[in-house]
Amino acid sequence: MLSPKERLEKVLSKENTDRPPCICPGGMMNMVILDIMEEIGVKFPEAHMDGQMMADLATAVYEKRCFENYGVPFCMTVEAESLGAKVDMGTDIYEPHVVEYAIESVKDWDEILKFQSEARRMSATIEAIRLLKEKNSEVPIVGNITGPISTASSVMEPVVFYKDLRKNNAKAHEFMGFVTDRLIDFANKQIEAGADVIAISDPSGTGEILGPKLFEEFAVEYINRITDQVKKQNRGTIVHICGQMKNVYREVNKIRSDVLSFDSIVGIGEAKKNLADRLIMGNVSTYALEFGEPSKIEALTLKCVGDGSDIISPACGLGMKSPIGNVRAMLGSLEKGI
Repeated sequence: MLSPKERLEKVLSKENTDRPPCICPGGMMNMVILDIMEEIGVKFPEAHMDGQMMADLATAVYEKRCFENYGVPFCMTVEAESLGAKVDMGTDIYEPHVVEYAIESVKDWDEILKFQSEARRMSATIEAIRLLKEKNSEVPIVGNITGPISTASSVMEPVVFYKDLRKNNAKAHEFMGFVTDRLIDFANKQIEAGADVIAISDPSGTGEILGPKLFEEFAVEYINRITDQVKKQNRGTIVHICGQMKNVYREVNKIRSDVLSFDSIVGIGEAKKNLADRLIMGNVSTYALEFGEPSKIEALTLKCVGDGSDIISPACGLGMKSPIGNVRAMLGSLEKGI
């Protein structure tokens, strides 16, 4: 029988496997739920800032048979905080979120140089990966970074940012280059600590918001800078993009990741039809995972498999109140082969 790491590695290499892996990367696609936190006595928001707690939660997600990977961190504000944005650390139900931006325009991006730092949560994430690397060599470790557009639009007001992409195009590229270099550095540190795969989630970098031209000019361009650097170190890459893909499939296909992931608004069959040669991950409804029944989750999971999903995962981050029985139903249905 294949180990979880072997199974994922075979899929990334486009080799045949016994069944699709069932993973939840972390980052934006948080896999920690209240049931798990209460069972092991580790809670948010404290675990967002402590490497040992972070590693304990990631371990519990695997050991409680929810997913076949470790994945940290559990939110998408780590990078923005290190670039000067102020973050509310949330509660055991609500994830951290930006409450104050660092700059007002892309023209001011170099002001970030005054206060950028190795934020404690970056250090906690790296420490968690080191600890997870020591635990179980058969479990793949997925490190996470927030995508370039989503990070940039968390450092300044998003509507102003999107306007600046056109109005102050040259400065926008300078800003995006700076942000992307910062993300590459964070990804490199995660790889050095032991990450096997780097997942890049860029929900704000959607073609629905940007349109095809800006999506290619900014989202595809800067995501590819990250994937290219990660691949040089022989690590796998997953890229998650939110929203409809109908108008940007051509551009999406230019993203040089090993795997593409979409939320539940995109059908796996549709994605496979438009991206025939690509590995596709997803995309069991997180609404169903929180409010449905295990039998519904099993049916959705097997539909994803039938439609051609190469890696099974939730469509987005799990709701904190999702019942553990629902979450387990994804992996359970794959193991039973029903």
